Amino acid sequence: MNKPSIYGLTMDQLTAWLLEHGHKKFRASQVWDWLYRKRVTSFNQMNNVNKECIDVLEENFSIQTLTEHVRQESKDGTMKFLFRLQDGNLIETVLMRHKYGLSVCVTTQVGCNIGCSFCASGLLTKNRDLTSGEIVEQIMNVQLHLDTKGQEERVSHIVVMGIGEPFDNFQNTVDFLEIIKDHKGLAIGARHITVSTSGLANKIYEFADLKLQVNLAVSLHAPNNELRTRIMKINKAFPIEKLMDSIEYYLEKTNRRVTYEYILINDVNDHKAAALQLAELIGDKRHLSYVNLIPYNPVDEHGDYQRSTPEAISEFFDTLKKKGINCGVRLEQGADIDAACGQLRSKQEKKKEKV
Repeated sequence: MNKPSIYGLTMDQLTAWLLEHGHKKFRASQVWDWLYRKRVTSFNQMNNVNKECIDVLEENFSIQTLTEHVRQESKDGTMKFLFRLQDGNLIETVLMRHKYGLSVCVTTQVGCNIGCSFCASGLLTKNRDLTSGEIVEQIMNVQLHLDTKGQEERVSHIVVMGIGEPFDNFQNTVDFLEIIKDHKGLAIGARHITVSTSGLANKIYEFADLKLQVNLAVSLHAPNNELRTRIMKINKAFPIEKLMDSIEYYLEKTNRRVTYEYILINDVNDHKAAALQLAELIGDKRHLSYVNLIPYNPVDEHGDYQRSTPEAISEFFDTLKKKGINCGVRLEQGADIDAACGQLRSKQEKKKEKV
């Protein structure tokens, strides 16, 4: 029987669990330090923790539940990891190098049911949610890989934008955020963490109420219901009016900027008229809005969709700027490997089917 990841416990949960099993409160701080600061790979390496505590931890938890299946490295230093879970499922995690630090993009579900028509992640439907521990362990495995290089590099930023819809796995995502923010552990600042949603309006309200100080990104990709429903079926459940109402609530509650993700697809959503509609949609929320324009990474299975031309991207950007919208075109990374999220996993699953 597979044991759950020890990384799935928040500090409070670990403390409560150890107390319940007859151990002193201070043991939790010791174990936490070994896990996140010293980054051990075995409970037996915790040499200031007594044997009784080690034994009960080993009996109930695992430190390593993910194994590296494939690793790809781009010329620009971007690294994509394909991890195998204990049940055999595969997930993707990406390390990106920026001027401001090292960022890791984590996955929250095995597959995705949101069904965006242009996306590689949705090629394989959702199998299950990841546990909070499996999400945390993605970061730990990347950090352990960096540790082996001996350059004292540290993961400093997190984006929750990998395979799956984080708000469809809400509680595990929230627990994950609490674990990685803990100042005695990984100590990744809330303002260095971004969670992306395809637009689950009901969960945006819940997220706003938590006041986590974590950045919110919304995958918008279209400025009107007709187009958005055509390329993102989630819009049927949460049309743009409901989505924008939830964002309005978030802005009022947190006074934090929202990023709108907008993948530019040739002759689909990249016309000047769409840019004008997008500017109108954002309206008087300009000061708390940022539009991240993303050149589309073509996916074999979605051959009808192609990347916008440089001229179309430039015109879209200029149109937004003239309307006073803060925006930018995302710098591409990992273009020489399986760039689109979900591509590497999809290719590996196809190989398995052929065997």
